[in-house]
Amino acid sequence: MTRVQTPQASATPQAKAATPGWVSFVGSGPGDPGLLTVRAVELIQAAEVVVTEAPEHVDLVHSVLGLPVGSEGGPEIVDGGFGEDGQPLTHAARAKVVVRHGKKQRVVRLMTGDPFLYASGPEEAQACVKAGVGFEVVPGVSSVSAVPAYAGIPLTDKRHREIAVVTCGDKVDWSAYADDRTLVLLSGVGSIGETAAALIEAGRSPETPVAMTRVGTTTEQQTLISTLATIAADVRAARIAPPAITVIGDVVDLRQTLSWFETKPLFGWRALVPRTKEQAGSLSRRLREYGAVPEEVPTISVEPPRNPLQMDKAVRGLVEGRYEWIAFTSVNAVKAVREKFEDYGLDARAFSGLKIAAVGDKTAQAIADWGLRADLVPSGEQSAAGLLEDWPPYDEVLDPINRVFLPRADIATENLVAGLVDLGWECDDVTAYRTVRATPPPAPVRDAIKTGKFDAVVFTSSSTVRNLVGIAGKPHPSTIIAVIGPQTAKTAEEHGLRVDVLAPSPDVEVLVDALADFGAARRLAMLEAGEPVTRPSERTASGRRKARAK
Repeated sequence: MTRVQTPQASATPQAKAATPGWVSFVGSGPGDPGLLTVRAVELIQAAEVVVTEAPEHVDLVHSVLGLPVGSEGGPEIVDGGFGEDGQPLTHAARAKVVVRHGKKQRVVRLMTGDPFLYASGPEEAQACVKAGVGFEVVPGVSSVSAVPAYAGIPLTDKRHREIAVVTCGDKVDWSAYADDRTLVLLSGVGSIGETAAALIEAGRSPETPVAMTRVGTTTEQQTLISTLATIAADVRAARIAPPAITVIGDVVDLRQTLSWFETKPLFGWRALVPRTKEQAGSLSRRLREYGAVPEEVPTISVEPPRNPLQMDKAVRGLVEGRYEWIAFTSVNAVKAVREKFEDYGLDARAFSGLKIAAVGDKTAQAIADWGLRADLVPSGEQSAAGLLEDWPPYDEVLDPINRVFLPRADIATENLVAGLVDLGWECDDVTAYRTVRATPPPAPVRDAIKTGKFDAVVFTSSSTVRNLVGIAGKPHPSTIIAVIGPQTAKTAEEHGLRVDVLAPSPDVEVLVDALADFGAARRLAMLEAGEPVTRPSERTASGRRKARAK
């Protein structure tokens, strides 16, 4: 009987030394990282070694661990596709790599799709059994079902209940598939002409619908709809290249009404996100939800003030009860004050008796994450001007102290200070952090910005406009410019940029929603005009002029 081991999860150095080896065969799905199972994520986070199968698995691991792409840290990554000599590994050679690490370490063997479905998982698992290494299998979403689903094609419906999955690399007797079963073909792009002819000869109608989807579940997904009679010519004309999944059968017709992924308003758009690295996460996630491919380019680096004494004095004054109000005008200001508190060994209790103002909902949330509640958030425009609209004037009877602590960036405007003074308050206007221009992005990114290879740029502040233009140049006129507010729009126009999308309120998610609305309206206009749906980066200059003239 094979002894069954249980993987250990302790992360202490002593526990690691005593932990027996263990291999987890984990399915990564067909491409979309969102299709990883909860168990898969847990195992990747606890792994000491990850044996990959595809180049994109390295980025997938970093994404799961919250590490920047290309960074160091996390588990040891072992290439399971190629050996040290650069030659592709055979199944047997890969199994030896897995076993060698699995004897001593917690190993995740990351496999495309499902480890036990059209994969080498069974052979590698048998090698683990032979070597006495414990293992487990975490099923993944198979491309057999996932890719058609992302193409809007159900493999079964109430009239078609049977399917057959065929690996076209083997010699296939196509006469066995002459009935009306739904066929799912794997690895059959190059031989689709011969396959279609054989199915027609076997008795299938030449008008049987065919769908071929390449790079399924990713934002590069492309689906070609054809028939058995024309699929070979259509594939050559569209230059469809592997990897692709082909579906043959009447269910393909359902794509006309069920296509949901490729019809997303920003599907396949390459969107530039010029922000600080810390602040790009929520915006990029929102862009992905609409089908876009965000590319984060840091344009601002947030650093401590050159002279910290002013900030130290203000924090001491806060603790001593010198202020009636503290006004936070950004999430970074909250972060700067919180870090200063931690340096002093203080916590949120030091705010007792102090009134707190936040410039907007995001800043108020950052305050709430600290265990505090903002007493004042603008009821209208979420900006310094909106904050002043609701700020109460100083009252000698009601307000025991007339002083406001305003921690801010070194490049903040003086409007808020002047407005508070007009209301009778005294302000300690303190530089809590500096925003400095980041280093220029790599040359290919700068070239993409200038030549229109980005479909959209999403600006979240005036400084991101100034700094992007400063470090990388102006975006191409074909690029859609989306901005978070009127001041950012003004700065963009001052730099010669045409503003296409203005968020109705200064919130990054609202900004992305507005860009998605723009993309949806643009797509609808193309369809109504009988034009193919293209991205902004794919249109000709003459085409853009015609679109604007309309």
